[in-house]
Order: sequence, then structure tokens, then C-alpha cells
Amino acid sequence: MSNSLSYEPLVHGFSLGASLIIAIGSQNAFVLRQGLRREYVFTVSTICFLCDMVLITLGAGGFGTVVASSPRLLVCALWGGVAFLFCYGIRSFWSAVRPEALGTDGESAEGEGLAAVVTTTLALSLLNPHVYLDTVLLLGSLAAQFRGHARVLFAVGAVAASLVWFYGIGYGARIFAPLFRKPVAWRVLDILVGCTMWGIGGSLIWKRVFAG
Repeated sequence: MSNSLSYEPLVHGFSLGASLIIAIGSQNAFVLRQGLRREYVFTVSTICFLCDMVLITLGAGGFGTVVASSPRLLVCALWGGVAFLFCYGIRSFWSAVRPEALGTDGESAEGEGLAAVVTTTLALSLLNPHVYLDTVLLLGSLAAQFRGHARVLFAVGAVAASLVWFYGIGYGARIFAPLFRKPVAWRVLDILVGCTMWGIGGSLIWKRVFAG
């Protein structure tokens, strides 16, 4: 009985981490798109996972209190993230005007270079204020209720959820590859991605300007 209870923080961390990560957001939409294109899937999934792991570790280690005490840092992250999400949304809508299709080998005919993909992945992972609110502040504050070994297990559980999710959607996306052999499917996806980017950016502005 004591052994099962000792792993309770691990389960809590995994469940909470999954609930925060498994949502249609800018980062997830990009990983999904790269998975469908079968371009740099391992690189993109790994960058997203490592960023999450570092931020979760910082939050569990108590760094959340430092971030929360710096309003200027939060404001800079907010508007930087909004600007990036808006620009990426425009790019997605532009891609919808000239949709692509997957070739017979399951790969798209046109893709981006590694440097551009890495830059975009890092920006989507680190310029979205929600990432810091979820991982550093929220997960950090909940991890604070545990002590010693239990807190480590909580953080490991949250990190494990990130690992499963990003590699899962990155490599699992190819299941839908047959559907995306038609340009119209890419048009719908790009429109949804663009709306997602603008929706998140708009919600950030609304909370900052109107909701205080």
C-alpha cells in the first residue's frame, strides 16, 4: 500500500502535465503539421520536449516565484508572443491560398530548411506566455505542495506527459497522411492553424487589455 502511495505524485504530475499540454495550441499545431509533412519530425518533437522539460524543472525548482515577481518580463513575453503568433497566422493563411499535397512517398513537395524549422519551433515553444504560465507558474506552484522525493516524482510525471505527447503527435500524424494527398485538406489545415494562432494571440490581448 505504501509503495502505491509513494508514486501518487508521479501520477498527479503526469495527469496535470497532460491536461495542460494536450490542447490545440500554436506549438501543437506546428508539430502536427511537421508530422504530416514528415519533415524534421524528430528534431521538432525533441525541441518541444526539451523546452518543456527545462521549464517544468525550473517551475518545480521554485523559479516560478522569480518570474511572477517581474511584471516587466511578463509584459515583454506577452507582446513578443502576440506579435509572433499574428505573423505566423498570416503565413498560414497565405499557405492556404496555395495549398500543397503529399507526394506518393508521403512527403510534401516543398518544405523549409532545418534552420527555419528550428527557429520556428523555438519561437513557438518559448515566445508564448501561456507556456510559462502553465509550466513555470502553475506546475511550479502545484509542485511546491510536495517535498523532496515526492516533488521530483511530480516533475518527472509532468515531463513524461510532455515526452509522450510531442513524439506521439509528431509521429502519429502520418496516420492521416492519405487524407492530405489532396490540396484541399492542406487548405483546411492551414486555415485552422491560422485561426488557432490568431485566436491565442487575441485571447492574450483580451486578458491583458480588457480583463486586466
